[in-house]
Amino acid sequence: MTAPTVVICGATAGVGRATARAFAQAGYAVALVARGERGLMDTRAELERLGARVLCIAADVADAEAIDQAAARVEAELGPIGVWVNAAMATVFGPIERLSAAEIRRVTEVTYLGAVHGTMAALRHMRARDQGTIVQVGSALSYRAIPLQSAYCAAKFALRGFTDSLRCELIHDNSRVRVTMVQLPAHNTPQFDWARNRMGKRLQPVPPIHTPEVAARAILRAAIEAPRELWLGKASFQAIIGTLFMPGLLDRMMARQAWSGQLTAEDAASDRPDNLYQPVEGLHHTEGRFGEQARDKALGLASETVGKLAVLGGAAIALLAGLIIAWLAD
Repeated sequence: MTAPTVVICGATAGVGRATARAFAQAGYAVALVARGERGLMDTRAELERLGARVLCIAADVADAEAIDQAAARVEAELGPIGVWVNAAMATVFGPIERLSAAEIRRVTEVTYLGAVHGTMAALRHMRARDQGTIVQVGSALSYRAIPLQSAYCAAKFALRGFTDSLRCELIHDNSRVRVTMVQLPAHNTPQFDWARNRMGKRLQPVPPIHTPEVAARAILRAAIEAPRELWLGKASFQAIIGTLFMPGLLDRMMARQAWSGQLTAEDAASDRPDNLYQPVEGLHHTEGRFGEQARDKALGLASETVGKLAVLGGAAIALLAGLIIAWLAD
């Protein structure tokens, strides 16, 4: 039997690289899409040691034509695309007044439009076969924005809206193509050492921090089960549910905690390269520098399951209130 094929955009570091490894271990043929040749070759060697068939494609997800061509190459060289994972991202850390319009545009082109380009390329092939799964790698920040990452949060909000709209269209057409989004918490990845930084201090993820493998397992699960959304980690549950019920309170909490929570006491190197416009060679690792703090497990629940639990919880509260009222009336 021919191995199923997965395309992973942003596949050479962090969550994307861990996801590539997870799919390789699950028996998939893996197409790696990223900008840096060195990162692609290193990741390819790692996956081939696991016995996977691997295709490397150097492309910028911000270039829609390049991603279309990448999809055509995958179909021709690895076989029909069964799963497409949009994991590429870019961010700039800093308050809005310190950002340039060009920087915000670039974050949007990579993190939002890159996923749009990948989705559209995948659909052109999946629609014809009426099968396939598209996995959007989202974030708790697609529901709950935080200071110092306005461009990234906006891109993830936009991706969630785009994905919801696409899902409605697929349902309307009775399509068997599936789309799912995984909302991730903080992970120990190299992004905090190569993201553009306007703060003057070294960056860190807001705890609790998880290993990239936690995200990879959730993304593989989403590809198989295709829930509407998969919420991963306590922090994601708190951010998403808290925003639904008390957004103003969370605004104030984020103003107090998330600003300083993303900064360490160490000064950032003024000449440190960043990956906003070009790859930074030598940092294409799965893990970042927060391994001692990273957890290797996190609760993951489909959003449908969360909704059912909320209904049951509400019904239980209503029943208990009714019993109390009846008891008081006796």
